[in-house]
Amino acid sequence: MIGGWINKIANFILGPLFGGTVEILSPWWLLLIPIAVGLFVWRRNRRGSSMRYSNVELVRGGRQSFRAAVFVALAWLELFGIIFLSIAASRPRSGSLQERTFAEGVDIVLLLDISGSMQALDFKPKNRLEAAKLVAADFIKGRAADVSSNDRIGLVVFAGKAFTQCPLTLDYGVLLEFLEGVQIGQVEDGTAIGTAIATGLNRLRNSEAKSKVMILLTDGVNNRGEVDPITAARAAKALGVKIYTIGAGVEGMALFPVDDPLFGRRHVRMPVEIDEKSLRAVAEITSAEYFRATDTEALRKIFGQIDKLEKTKIEVQQFTRHRELFPAFIWLGLIFLLADIILKNTLFRKIP
Repeated sequence: MIGGWINKIANFILGPLFGGTVEILSPWWLLLIPIAVGLFVWRRNRRGSSMRYSNVELVRGGRQSFRAAVFVALAWLELFGIIFLSIAASRPRSGSLQERTFAEGVDIVLLLDISGSMQALDFKPKNRLEAAKLVAADFIKGRAADVSSNDRIGLVVFAGKAFTQCPLTLDYGVLLEFLEGVQIGQVEDGTAIGTAIATGLNRLRNSEAKSKVMILLTDGVNNRGEVDPITAARAAKALGVKIYTIGAGVEGMALFPVDDPLFGRRHVRMPVEIDEKSLRAVAEITSAEYFRATDTEALRKIFGQIDKLEKTKIEVQQFTRHRELFPAFIWLGLIFLLADIILKNTLFRKIP
């Protein structure tokens, strides 16, 4: 306990001088300091020899010579020499805490369905595609706000065919611009889920990230492409890629806009067909999860949940770099004691 208090005092006195935390390895040596100070005070107050003079007026106004002043300081030289050597024997050292941070990035590919059915108006006040773009943009912005994030994100869009809208990138601003430009009708209609997964895998196959993820959002049933979703999911598992699947659409019927050549645009109720069985199987094969989103708020919560599941891993390694301080105190102590010994044996030598 006494050692702890000594270290606190040493930090208070020496810390500002050496720019860091000061640690005393052998604090008991510092107990010599109060002993040395006590002996110093006792010797100065001790009654010495004296001489009687009838009148001291002649010497009262005289100036003290330099030699006399140095003689008075001799006792201080010895005291400071002992103090500095005591500090050196206590093994003081300064330390500064340093941190080394390692971030393991996550590579994420968003697979976004842009088939004609994504025009359904069940995600009021927007259609399914606009709601998905809005929530995906918030997801990307959330990753961008994390200054420690090394996550690369890419975008694949699909309908009857699939293509890469934006490759994996750390430039989230460019990615958001590409996302904003996504529209229904960019490719021929249909729902090629297996092809979309294969296109995403093509982007992730050379990835060196510890975690590789795809987020697949669709509102339909696989009806196009040469690769079925289950086969694509097995390929993803072999490459260590997890696929979170999201079925977008209400249960039952939903309003779809229809352009009638006679009556113009009108809305008709059509059944919502989502192959949940296949989407659930894709997620299970790749050790991920399947979600069903029936409105914009539910979709936002799903992306938030995925965001928490696939966070960048941060590893912090702390170490303290020490600098030994005792050499400086040894030199100071030796200089003071050596000066005291030299002066006492030369200029102030006592002759018996």
